[in-house]
Formats: sequence, structure tokens, C-alpha cells
Amino acid sequence: QVQLVESGGGLVQAGGSLNLSCAASGSFFSMYNIGWYRQTPGNPGKLRELVALITVIPRSSSADYADSVKGRFAISLDSAKKTAYLQMDRLQPADTAVYYCNSNIRQTVGSGVYAYWGQGTQVTVSS
Repeated sequence: QVQLVESGGGLVQAGGSLNLSCAASGSFFSMYNIGWYRQTPGNPGKLRELVALITVIPRSSSADYADSVKGRFAISLDSAKKTAYLQMDRLQPADTAVYYCNSNIRQTVGSGVYAYWGQGTQVTVSS
């Protein structure tokens, strides 16, 4: 069974930095992409916003970012460790949210591709 385990959230002042990690545990055949979404407090019904995504298949290590984080956040993937990282610099109060790791994974050769989610980690940026 594949699981995504996140770590690295916390409280930081505006202008500070945090580094989130997302480790994929369990065996699987292939990972198509891995990324981070966020959901802001007070808007539980709002769809999660895509923050950053790194594509493994078909374009290896191609990264995309939300306009609001371009130039401040950087996503990377250590394929050997099956771990993705999100370096967040120059954080702003508007970045306060629960951050969720997501990956689309084919678990076996004959299985479909399914979306897996981490448990979420809180990021709070104070002004």
C-alpha cells in the first residue's frame, strides 16, 4: 500500500523560509508526478489550490508553479529516496494554509493510475 508522509510545516514570520518534504512509502511500479496543493483556513469547501508540481512521466523533472509562488518556491524530487521537497522562501501571510502532498502512481504493471494524498501539514506565516 502506497502512503505519502509529509513533514516540515510550522510557524514562521513573514519573509522567512520553510522546507516541506513528502516521502512515498511502499512499493510501486511508476510515479507519474508529485506535487503540493494547499487549502486555506475558513474555506473548507474551496478546492485545493495547486502550488507546485513536478512531472516524472512523460517529461522527467518538469516543474510547474502557481503564479503566486513563482520565484519564491522550488520543488525537487530525489527519485532514489522517493521523496519530494518544497523549499518555500520569502513566505507571506497569504501562504498560510494546510499543504497536502499528492502523487499519481501506478502501483503494479497491470493496475490503473491512482491519486494518493498525504495527511497534510500546517504552514502558518505571521505578519
